[in-house]
Amino acid sequence: MEEQALVIALVGALGIGAQWVAWRTGWPAIVLMLAAGILAGPVLGVMDPAHAFGDLLEPMVSIGVALILFEGGLSLDFREFRKYGGGVWRLVIFGVPLAWLFGSLAGFYIAGLVWPIAILFAGVLVVTGPTVVLPLLRQSSVQQRPATLLKWEAIVNDPFGALCAVIAYEVLRATASGSSVYEVVPEIAIAAGISGLIGFAAAWVIAWSFPRGFVPEFLKVPMLLVAVICTFVLCNQIEHEAGLLAVTVMGIALANMHVSSLRSIHPFKQNIAVLLVSGIFILLSASLDLEQLRQLEWQFGLFLLAVLFVVRPATVLLSLLFSDVPWNERLFLAWIAPRGIVLVAICGLFALRLEELGYANGTILIGLSFTVVVTTIVAHGFTIDLVARLLKVKGATRPGLLIVGATRWTIALAKQMHELKTPVMLVDSSWQRLKPARAAGLPTYHGEILNEATEHNLDLAPYHVLIAATDNEAYNTLVCSEFAPEIGTDSVYQLGEASDDNDPRAMPDSLRGRSLFSSGFGVEDVQQRQTEGWEFRRTKLSDQYNIEDARENLPKATNMLLLIKPDGTLRFFTHAARPEPEPGDTIVSYSPPRTVAVEEQTEKKTGEAGNKVPAQ
Repeated sequence: MEEQALVIALVGALGIGAQWVAWRTGWPAIVLMLAAGILAGPVLGVMDPAHAFGDLLEPMVSIGVALILFEGGLSLDFREFRKYGGGVWRLVIFGVPLAWLFGSLAGFYIAGLVWPIAILFAGVLVVTGPTVVLPLLRQSSVQQRPATLLKWEAIVNDPFGALCAVIAYEVLRATASGSSVYEVVPEIAIAAGISGLIGFAAAWVIAWSFPRGFVPEFLKVPMLLVAVICTFVLCNQIEHEAGLLAVTVMGIALANMHVSSLRSIHPFKQNIAVLLVSGIFILLSASLDLEQLRQLEWQFGLFLLAVLFVVRPATVLLSLLFSDVPWNERLFLAWIAPRGIVLVAICGLFALRLEELGYANGTILIGLSFTVVVTTIVAHGFTIDLVARLLKVKGATRPGLLIVGATRWTIALAKQMHELKTPVMLVDSSWQRLKPARAAGLPTYHGEILNEATEHNLDLAPYHVLIAATDNEAYNTLVCSEFAPEIGTDSVYQLGEASDDNDPRAMPDSLRGRSLFSSGFGVEDVQQRQTEGWEFRRTKLSDQYNIEDARENLPKATNMLLLIKPDGTLRFFTHAARPEPEPGDTIVSYSPPRTVAVEEQTEKKTGEAGNKVPAQ
């Protein structure tokens, strides 16, 4: 009991700790989690998950993978698929059999595996997996189309890879028992079809019952989790690993039934996915047996090279022949294919079953699967940014600013940020209000930011900060509360001071975004000052010209809005936060018109500023 509690605590601390270090350093999180698990397990011997949990370890990992696949399925909207569906279909319909074929040939001719084991291992090798691809995409700024193709391929191909391994195993078992292959394959196909229908039916029941009030709000999340687990276990009773297909279908179906009551659970499901990915990675890497890795012979090194530089590139390039995907994106997809949890979990399961069928070297799959996972995670995790940059599929590298509401003030702010090379997007539901922004050459989006379709028509990934500054304060608060879970509570801002708790008409502070300006300027305040000719100014700080010098050269009424770090990070001056400017930072301030500034400057002593550089 104490050992199990200790392992659970260590798994949580190491997993989330690795994620935090990755966030601070920019290193690939999956690489850090893998390293943490290996150090805690086989290297230092601090924990042994197999000894602590025994037979429970396998079902725990399986259910965790099922929940991750379901959560991934919930992110697959067919509106996004219609935009990039051609490439996805090719990577599924052509990519799966091609990867299975090339992997089998490499396993037999290069790794030296016997045909049955080579075919089974190649089937599992088809998967890339959302547990490794999604963290990579979260950390790396990749353009929308290649990122979407990688995401869809990872989630959709995961259950197909598992079914390929099931088909290979069942064929082996059938031939060993004297049954016909033609009897086995149709049974598996029927079981897969039934599992898919069960997954769809479970999604329909949830989509029908939740909006009609049959499930209270506090039970929706627990009910959903239990439904996923029950669907997974039930379909696994029909056929091994068919549950993975069922929960994937269930997630995709729910995502496209557009159940509005499910929007409230999105932050929870994302948190669950982070915890599960972290925990399962630590558990599996800590369970690694170094003795199994020592059994690997030299030809397995050649096999890994073939997987990286022959099997994956040939699969992707042949699958995407004559498609509309540009060649630079095809080459990027041909390189990025990290393997993760599903590969290790399924190989561990079938290795024991192969031994029962008389294949003595079946256990080699465990060590080989871990070697493939480690190699692909390290190779792709550390090179994704470099390859994306070389192939010109890198998205915006500087943190972007999303501004909701096209007013004279927001358009002036957007112009200033655009000149400072910060990615900026101005969003408004009025085509007419966006006209001055379009005339100024600013990036704009015409549409309702709260509409669910906006998530699929507008790539929000490059924008790390949001400012809601429409004429309607209540609407601004609604936008901030909607985007706070996704962007971050400390990264959504609006005009106006924090509300008075004694005012019954005031919006609660818990819903509002952070207040822009330490003075608490509201919408009417900036509109009036904009009419008076106030303007945005930027000031570059240096060792010789600090923030105090800048304040002396700016009008007394100037309000500091934000500072921009050399790497593009935005830090805002608010009623609650005053960032410390440093040399190299650029200050963006909101000041009275230049005539006022000139009058104030003439009142100062000449030579007071010396040789210092004035604000621009």
